[in-house]
Amino acid sequence: MSSYNFTGTPTGTGTGGDSLTTDLTGQFDLANMVWLGVGAAGVWIMSPGIGLLYSGLGRRKHALASLWLSLMGVCVVSFQWFFWGYSLVFSHHSRSHMLGTFEFFGFRDVLGTPSADTAVPDMLYAVFQGMFACVAGVLMVGGGGERARLMPMMVFLFIWMTVVYCVCAHWSWNPNGWLAILGEYDFAGGLIHQTAGHGALMYALILGRRDKNLPNAPTKGKLPKYKPHSVASVVLGTVLITFAWFFFNACSAGNASIRAWYALENTNLAAASGGLTWMFIDYWRYDGKWTTCGLCSGIVSALVGITPGAGFVPVWAAFVIGIITAAGCNFAVDVKYLLKIDDGCDVWALHGVGGCIGSVLTGIFAADYVNATAGVYATPIPGGWLNHHWKQVGYQIAGICAICGWTCVVTAIILLIMDRIPWLKIRLSPEEELQGTDATQIGEATFEKEEEEDYTFVPQPIRSGLSVIQSLTQQFKKPSKKEDMIVQPSEPQAIDGVVPESESNSNSDDTSNDKNQEKETV
Repeated sequence: MSSYNFTGTPTGTGTGGDSLTTDLTGQFDLANMVWLGVGAAGVWIMSPGIGLLYSGLGRRKHALASLWLSLMGVCVVSFQWFFWGYSLVFSHHSRSHMLGTFEFFGFRDVLGTPSADTAVPDMLYAVFQGMFACVAGVLMVGGGGERARLMPMMVFLFIWMTVVYCVCAHWSWNPNGWLAILGEYDFAGGLIHQTAGHGALMYALILGRRDKNLPNAPTKGKLPKYKPHSVASVVLGTVLITFAWFFFNACSAGNASIRAWYALENTNLAAASGGLTWMFIDYWRYDGKWTTCGLCSGIVSALVGITPGAGFVPVWAAFVIGIITAAGCNFAVDVKYLLKIDDGCDVWALHGVGGCIGSVLTGIFAADYVNATAGVYATPIPGGWLNHHWKQVGYQIAGICAICGWTCVVTAIILLIMDRIPWLKIRLSPEEELQGTDATQIGEATFEKEEEEDYTFVPQPIRSGLSVIQSLTQQFKKPSKKEDMIVQPSEPQAIDGVVPESESNSNSDDTSNDKNQEKETV
């Protein structure tokens, strides 16, 4: 069996070398590449999980649209990331500290050169970070739930990813970004939640509250409150999100070192403390009820809070971060009503506020010895307040102000311009909103209404009451009398819990109906 004769040496630039003459894989640890590859697939699960969460929190007539937007978001962002997103964030030769170049436009030369995370090649890192971008996009469009038109939403998402997310991600994650040079800590994507949360806030603000133009709308000045149509979907969505978040944080170590497992434990512990905190707060606020949606909200908010510092803070600090973040996000839900911004899925309260709280707490609890658990892959850091590095919190606040400020201003500009273009009007008409996004924009429904007849033909033969042997015997038996030629009807059998109506029953019903009609006539 012949093999390639690899005589070349990886160049470290461009594609990394000619794949026909150079072993591009040999310069990387295979375990690290497997870990990030599996992590990319795991993070993908988060996007449909978010769709299920949104769908459960919304009303029934908009439920399918929430599922649709999660998959649509993955498709649009994946194309944007391939087209120029990855290049704008992680180009190797950026001429600016604000934004990358078109060096990797259309994934050109994305192959075997060490990436921004030098432990893995560009190709793998592009796939992994692309899943993070999908999560940010899906989270952000949740701010338009139940009243946004879907075609303009797709256009808006592509533009937003380009001029908001890619810009902020370059600041923090590209080694040449100004926040990275400043020394801000963001282990696994606090900026994802800060950009998505505040982008969703602007989306909800400019769209206006739900049902505002309907005749039966709530009193002017008050936000509508609707019960979740499916708490089961909320739970299932939270399960998928939590599962994906283990990959989200642990794989952000960029390698299979102890630091990755440290981040995994921090993630799990923070989620546990956050879920309990929110649930206990709701217990006192809602007359002693252990609310399921409160438990799920606490878990998600704490996962957001631990994300910036999962690989920087000690395990005990993760417990504290989960409590503080869940309490802060719970309070932010009330602030939303004070601001009179109808963010029905609480994207801002959970992700926008949670990401900011987590970033500040990372500056307080970051420890140099936790970062050093990455071994030879670790880049030394001065730590946070635990290491008496007092100005680290200032760096974190600078990043929060820059990212949130840029997101709010640019998102608002995009939406206001789009809404002035006739075919890009961002909101449904009152009639469409009354019927629901599912019926008017998609033409399908999550659940068919019981009163609607289903004309779909499904072959469903009536099962015989005879056994196999009796059936075969009856077929081959020669009847000797005329009476034997008559096949006696068997007892009606239940099919999927429904017993088919027999002829005798229908005849008796017809007879009784005739008698009733005669009485009425007399």
